[in-house]
Amino acid sequence: MGSEPKRPATYEDLEAIPPNCVGEIVDGELYVSPRPAPPHARAAFKLAGWLDGPFDDGEGGPGGWLLLFEPELHLSGNALVPDVAGWRRERMPVMPEVAASTLAPDWVCEVLSPSTAVLDREKKMRAYAREGVSHLWLVDPLQHALEVYRLERSRWSQQGIWKGEGLVRAEPFDALELKLGVLWSR
Repeated sequence: MGSEPKRPATYEDLEAIPPNCVGEIVDGELYVSPRPAPPHARAAFKLAGWLDGPFDDGEGGPGGWLLLFEPELHLSGNALVPDVAGWRRERMPVMPEVAASTLAPDWVCEVLSPSTAVLDREKKMRAYAREGVSHLWLVDPLQHALEVYRLERSRWSQQGIWKGEGLVRAEPFDALELKLGVLWSR
């Protein structure tokens, strides 16, 4: 007596998720996570704030990016919600006025938490690689660590791991130094 095959998750499954949770579909499977805890939310907020002026607005930096906080991405049957994502302006000159983007970002950042780290490091990293996302950052606010990856020949190549409070130049935003300790500030 074999069990019935599991049906692929649908957008209707996402709509049924309670508002205090985040839902994603990765490789046909529904993942439901609690809303981020304060260290996770703070790190994502501080990172987005650091990137906004110089890279999105071009104030005190090179500009050229359109950055979004928790965008919904509909890519090849997946519904992904990275913590922060960015598109080079030549690929997305104007922010679309739709609920979800079907254009893969050029950069994504996932802030790791105990409930999402395995999903972020495994299935979501593979999905981002398949979609051709050029750069990926993993921020771990509990370990005070930043991991930076570049996509090379459809595989992630680690460009560096930084821990603690120091200054970092990390691609694709290496035009300016990031004070890593800002991400862990209380």
